[in-house]
Amino acid sequence: MGVRRAVEMVLDASNGYEGPIYTYGPLIHNPQVLDLLKEKGISRLDAVPEKGEGTVLVRAHGVPPQAKQQLRDAGFNVIDATCPRVIKVQTIIRKHAAQGCVCIIVGDDDHAEVVGLLGYTDGMGHVVDSVEAFKALPDFEKVIIVAQTTQNTLLYEEIKDIAEEKYPGCKFFNTICDSTQKRQDEIRSLANSADSVIVVGGKESGNTRRLAEIAGETGRLAFHVETESDIDASALVGVKNIAITAGASTPNWTLKRVMRSLESVLNQNDRGWRRTFRTVERGLLLTNLYVSIGAGSLCYAATTLQGLDPQISHILMAALYVLSMHIFNNLTGNREDSYNEPDRAEFYNRHKIFLITLALAAGATGLIAALSLGMYPFLILLVMSGLGLSYNLKLLPEGSGHRKYRSIKDIPGSKTILIAVAWGVVTALLAPLFMAGNFSFATALAFIWASGIVFVRTGLFDIFDMQGDRIVGKETIPILIGEKKSITILKVTLGFLTALLIISALAGLTTSLGYYLAFSTGLMFLIISSQGANVPLAGFRKELAVESIIILTGVMAGLWNLLN
Repeated sequence: MGVRRAVEMVLDASNGYEGPIYTYGPLIHNPQVLDLLKEKGISRLDAVPEKGEGTVLVRAHGVPPQAKQQLRDAGFNVIDATCPRVIKVQTIIRKHAAQGCVCIIVGDDDHAEVVGLLGYTDGMGHVVDSVEAFKALPDFEKVIIVAQTTQNTLLYEEIKDIAEEKYPGCKFFNTICDSTQKRQDEIRSLANSADSVIVVGGKESGNTRRLAEIAGETGRLAFHVETESDIDASALVGVKNIAITAGASTPNWTLKRVMRSLESVLNQNDRGWRRTFRTVERGLLLTNLYVSIGAGSLCYAATTLQGLDPQISHILMAALYVLSMHIFNNLTGNREDSYNEPDRAEFYNRHKIFLITLALAAGATGLIAALSLGMYPFLILLVMSGLGLSYNLKLLPEGSGHRKYRSIKDIPGSKTILIAVAWGVVTALLAPLFMAGNFSFATALAFIWASGIVFVRTGLFDIFDMQGDRIVGKETIPILIGEKKSITILKVTLGFLTALLIISALAGLTTSLGYYLAFSTGLMFLIISSQGANVPLAGFRKELAVESIIILTGVMAGLWNLLN
């Protein structure tokens, strides 16, 4: 939480503040993130100059209070990105130092967090990194013992056991971050069900090194890697189950790249139908063909929900439009994909000509299918295609006075809403409207349901992609209101859609297919709940699970048609 908060603060500052942006020292202990900040023009201060201007963000590990005051005195606007849990330790130390207590910090004396904590001890601080170092301390009357927030819990407990005898009456504050402790406990547990353990993170990160040490102590094949290039595929030959964890400062995109590489290793280790299945699954997702199957399925379900007979031209129109738009938007939005979906970004760079050809062919064929319904569907789909193609393009010139909002994608929250509406039009509204000849209440209900389920789908992917979207300055709904509120909105939306399907079917406003489709909203609710509970699906499985629920709507519509 603290590291994520610091990264978000510095990225928001780079997108919102005028003038130079600095971090005081390295913001976090991860070279990939530091390289990213450098690319965005965010410089690093290692010492306080006499005079300065611009904004300085205090590192997540915290700094001595004197350093913050010196930065302000030099003329900087100071933003404190210290982890709130580190601030809690600083507050404990400052309070007891004022009472004349000696503060013993269980930690690494050269770690940035510990250097900052010592600044609050009024010169009465001591750092110990082992039981021996603790035993070597002189006698003190009033003592408190705290811990570096990323310290090994076992070491702290060992020192606590002998401290009660060495310093009777001393006060203990277990200030090890619960996320750190939980991660250490989890890797011990995960290792029991895995052949190998991979720890991802910077080699200079203390908590990542400790995770790697714990992984090694489990007796499993353990590796500490910074990036996917550090993976030794030959050492994983024959491995079927891999436990993966990451240090607190490891960015999502690095973790995703490592996960993709490990999936490739597992694919190489697989034989027969498993290997074929993984290859086909990967190809369908990367090319967006799986998404287009979902759009066709949704069209079939939405039309059946209205009591109309789905036509192949309707389904093709929806599937091909969605395929074309998603490919083009992936091609033009490749920058955020390099963080959110690095495997997709690499695939699009490597097969750009093929994908452009596929998108053009799909778009043209979709328009022909729309034309078979009449001129109005064709014109509506043509306008929608134009809007879709222009989503990522800069529509206003550089000197227009609108520096921030020059394309449709720059409008806050536009992505989720526009995609939902576009899908709703092509899957539930366009073909039935011209096929039935009038706008029925069932059509409106089907449009709300189809748009709603796609809104939830896209909103969930926006939550997955928050880090990359923030890096490129994209203001999606989760970035605007936060992950927790976004998950709540998605759950409420699914609750509304479930009630809408059941009530409309009971009232005879739609077909009884509504009862079946309520099952799909329930499955989507389970996936969202797992995201909120930090139970992630790995790699492609996450995307596959969400898109499969959309496809499931068409499967249920097919079953309903067979039974009726």
